[in-house]
Amino acid sequence: MDYEQEMTTQEVVLSENLEQTLSSAIGKVDYDRLFVLTDETTLRLCWPLVSEMACMQGAQMITIGATDENKTLDSLAHVWTRLQQGGATRHSLMVNLGGGMVTDLGGFAASTFKRGLAYINVPTTLLSMVDASVGGKTGINFGGLKNEVGVFNCAATVILDAEFLHTLDYENLASGYAEMLKHGLISTEENWAELLRFDLHHVDYRALGRLVAKSVAIKERIVEQDPLEHGLRKALNLGHTVGHAFESLAMMENRTVLHGYAVAWGLVCELYLSAKRAGFPTDKMHQTAQFVRDTYGTFAFDCKQYDRLYELMTHDKKNTAGQVNFTLLGDVGDLRINQTATREEIMEMLDYYRESN
Repeated sequence: MDYEQEMTTQEVVLSENLEQTLSSAIGKVDYDRLFVLTDETTLRLCWPLVSEMACMQGAQMITIGATDENKTLDSLAHVWTRLQQGGATRHSLMVNLGGGMVTDLGGFAASTFKRGLAYINVPTTLLSMVDASVGGKTGINFGGLKNEVGVFNCAATVILDAEFLHTLDYENLASGYAEMLKHGLISTEENWAELLRFDLHHVDYRALGRLVAKSVAIKERIVEQDPLEHGLRKALNLGHTVGHAFESLAMMENRTVLHGYAVAWGLVCELYLSAKRAGFPTDKMHQTAQFVRDTYGTFAFDCKQYDRLYELMTHDKKNTAGQVNFTLLGDVGDLRINQTATREEIMEMLDYYRESN
């Protein structure tokens, strides 16, 4: 299957010298024009770290609005327009410098303009390092739903440099850390326990860099075995069926939440379902829920919003035959993909979440 083989040809580089690594990655692509995509925040905080590099000279800048509210068709059209105005061809190269919104939208823009040009991801947030920029998923939000339109298409290179983590505030560090916690839950008890012990309020960046490397390795291993999400890759959806519903509800109510926060709250819900349907140990469920409460607070909703949340879950891309599909766990690392739950069980789960907070 040539397409699946192509999907896995993505080089992920843990960089200790950003200029050298970026120069090398750009040098591997035979390109005619170079474009750099940022959002307004990364233009201010991250572009100065690379703007003077020799490999960046002559690059044409494209900037979109920051935050997930701008991960839209309008922003995508703006990027396409700027590529067109800048004379981009199928042999051009785009560097996505930013968080998950930039790497998702930029990857989709690059994958579709002129039927596809090469792109490099330089994730600047913890979330994009361990989640969005690795694995070839690209896309935009559409019709009020998260990542509703997109394609699978890997970056030529993904460059992970811990230097960017110093630009993040607590909330954005915590947001990325939720995906790392998910990776711990689907891998080993040792990794999960190590993540629960880490102090996000007093960050040891060297130790965090090591945890990032472990987290990326877990995701890479899964993506290599199942690039197009036919089976094993669905493990990475743990926490996301409910998390995306929380995120979409918050967006509709103009109280946007960070993706990782929604995933963390979704993990608590889906571990409850895991305990109920797959025998996940309740002591580990409570430990994880306590960590999530302490780190992320809680997502406020009431029973009048249950129907809307359920409806949002039914729109999830992972569903089949109209049933809400979950990834559950029998224990840490004991994956149960393609699990369903009844409407009644989902209502019970929402009750549990509200009552336990």
